[in-house]
Amino acid sequence: MYEKIFDIVQSVDDFVWGWWMIILLLGTHLFMTVRTGFIQRKSITKGIPLSVSREDDADGEVSQFGALTTALASTIGTGNIIGVGTAIALGGPGAVLWCWLTGVFGIATKYAESLIAVKYRVKTADGRMQGGAMYALERGLNMKWLGMVFAVFAGFASFGIGCATQVNAIAEVCNENLGIEPWIIGVIVAVLTAFVIFGGIKSIANVCEKLVPFMAIFYVVGCLIILGINYDYIIPAIKTICRLAFTPGAAAGGLVGTGIRYAMQYGVARGLFSNESGMGSAPIAAAAAKTKNPVRQALVSSTGTFWDTVVVCLMTGLVLVSTIMKNPAINADQIADGGELTTLAFGQIPFFGPFILVVGIISFAYSTILGWAYYGERCVEYFSGKKGLIPYRVLYIAVSLIAPVLALDLVWKIADILNALMAIPNLIAVLLLSPVIVKETKKYINNLDAVDDTPVPVVKTGVGKEEGR
Repeated sequence: MYEKIFDIVQSVDDFVWGWWMIILLLGTHLFMTVRTGFIQRKSITKGIPLSVSREDDADGEVSQFGALTTALASTIGTGNIIGVGTAIALGGPGAVLWCWLTGVFGIATKYAESLIAVKYRVKTADGRMQGGAMYALERGLNMKWLGMVFAVFAGFASFGIGCATQVNAIAEVCNENLGIEPWIIGVIVAVLTAFVIFGGIKSIANVCEKLVPFMAIFYVVGCLIILGINYDYIIPAIKTICRLAFTPGAAAGGLVGTGIRYAMQYGVARGLFSNESGMGSAPIAAAAAKTKNPVRQALVSSTGTFWDTVVVCLMTGLVLVSTIMKNPAINADQIADGGELTTLAFGQIPFFGPFILVVGIISFAYSTILGWAYYGERCVEYFSGKKGLIPYRVLYIAVSLIAPVLALDLVWKIADILNALMAIPNLIAVLLLSPVIVKETKKYINNLDAVDDTPVPVVKTGVGKEEGR
């Protein structure tokens, strides 16, 4: 029965992640890169300094840094570690290049979707900011029905990409390295998650502001140490990644490239899973930020893709490929999934490797659980109102309890499908609102201190009608 279910899910996954989805996603990245005048330059030179500035007098719920770290909490997750390993296992080392390119050009899409999230955000009667693709579709394009579609897909996606895959990864790494039973991990994660998410966005942002910088710096330093150990295989690893991104072939350690199609498919899919550019998830957090104008926060939000994929995913890919090539004991051709591949690769580094893996996965995955809980809540509130929040939280916590016993391969496949389904309406919003994005960019990009004094509409509930209408 499981095999039949898996085969069905696999067929659906192959369809939604066919060439049409790759073209839509990468096409949007390239299109927005051109339309915004290669905004990646401004993202790095201006967005990074802005991300640590404070705007206490601006309208919003959390600081720019709080919104960024909440978004990074959901994006820097197991996709950066296990997800990259899965991409290499299924698509070969060449998938690393496509994952990286998805991140480079995805910065423009992350900028665009965050801009319209802030521009079309609303405020609830009790003072909470709400925004994201659903409000951009409703208020910017008068397509509320498509906003509902996005909210439903994103709400369901939160249980997969945001919860089940993350808890499953924590349980697996703790069981293999620490000998802790999976069900115990489920209980611990459920309790810790409940403690934070019932406090709302401010509680989540407070935790993420402290956890995200620590975990990112810790993991990057660890990767640099491993790359230092593997210094003689870094250049061969880069050559192998670039060569196998376009042609079939083999490399040391059982690494096999299956050609451009699978390298692109799994590299782009894991790139999207990792940085979420085009999915429309991170802009939900961006909409809550205190910011003077939409462009300012869009620049800050776009730096998330830079840190997540351009830096962290690339380093993970180099660590895995160089370590496998250097250590003959690892045969990638005989490894069933990305989690096993990643565990074996890091395990080749005495003492330090397993420690990096365990701490990295636990912190990355737990922060993702918190960030996606917020995304899911905002989507549920959009299509059901506040009455749906408590049931959603209870169900989210329940999923974290059972996730450790779920099959990881099936969970990843379902998460991939949901990612694609929620990305489609969001990409429609980005493309159709591109003239607005260009106009706002020209208006504020050279005057980032300018204040957008357009009143933020007040709504009675999360489902749409403005106060007094």
